[in-house]
Amino acid sequence: MIFFNNNFLKKWFKLTSIEQMANIGAEVGRAINWKKRGEKKLSLNALFRALDLIDASVCDQKNKKHLKEFLRTREILVDYFVGNNIYQTSDSQLEKYFYYFNLALRNK
Repeated sequence: MIFFNNNFLKKWFKLTSIEQMANIGAEVGRAINWKKRGEKKLSLNALFRALDLIDASVCDQKNKKHLKEFLRTREILVDYFVGNNIYQTSDSQLEKYFYYFNLALRNK
């Protein structure tokens, strides 16, 4: 898979899985905020950036043990933003989920 230039991937792979999820969460937060403002195109752009970051994380060898977490997160995000929301996810649930990754970084 080709996502970004090699310089980005080298930097991305140096991040811990918690740091990667926190960065993914930032894009998800942007997607939620744009969605709330009725800016569907901007919301989808932020979602696509988050999905690209998840895909890059899945390719990171150190995340082998966390593949289920990354891939389930991807599945829920796609279902929520562009699917039928069969998991009945809400903005607040997504924000709360990613909040804990940021909290873990702060307490590090």
